[in-house]
Amino acid sequence: MVKKYNNIKDNNFVDDALGRHINLFNKMKKDKLLQGQIMKVAEKLICIYKNGGKLLLCGNGGSAAQAQHLATELVGRFYLDRKALNAEALSVNTSSITSIANDYSFDQIFSRQIKAKGESGDMLIALSTSGKSKNIIEAIKTSYNLKIYTVALVGQMDESALPKITDLIISVPSTITPLIQETHLFIGHLICEYVERQLFTKSVNKK
Repeated sequence: MVKKYNNIKDNNFVDDALGRHINLFNKMKKDKLLQGQIMKVAEKLICIYKNGGKLLLCGNGGSAAQAQHLATELVGRFYLDRKALNAEALSVNTSSITSIANDYSFDQIFSRQIKAKGESGDMLIALSTSGKSKNIIEAIKTSYNLKIYTVALVGQMDESALPKITDLIISVPSTITPLIQETHLFIGHLICEYVERQLFTKSVNKK
C-alpha cells in the first residue's frame, strides 16, 4: 500500500524512502539463493559472448528504459575501455514496434523481433515488475522455442506463467514498482560489471 502524505514537507519523507531501500537490500544481502541466481546469469552471459552469441533485452515503460540502459552498458563501456559487446534492447525501434502492434498485436512487439534477430545460443533478459505482461510472456515463449536462454527479472509474484517457460527467474522481494525497477537496474549493473571484468580484465592488464 502506498503511503499517503498529508503534508508535502513531511520531514520523514526521505528517511522513510531510504529505509524501504535499506530493508530491501538487507533482505537481498541475506538471500544467498538470489545472489547465486545473479551470478548464474552473469556466468552464462560470459559463455554466450565467448561462443559468439548476443544479448537481447525487453520491457515495458520504465522497464523498457532499464533494458535500453543495460544494453548500452555492454555495447559502450561500464568501467573498462574494451571491445564492444553485442546487446540490444527491443524497445528502441519505434517503427518496428508500432508496425507490429498495428499489423499484428501489441502482445507480439517483442516476440516478432526475436523471431527476426534471435538465434540459438543467445540470451534474452525480460524485465517486468509484475511478470504478467503479455508481450513479455510471448517474448519468453518465442525465445524458449528458439533455444535462446531466457532470464526474467521480476518483482515478488503470487502466480505467473513465467516459471513454466523461463530458464531462470530473478525475483526481487518487493511489490513496490519503483523499488523493483531500481533494484533491477542494480542487478543489471552487477551483471554488466562482472561480465566486463571477467572477459577483459586480463587483456587490459597485459597492455
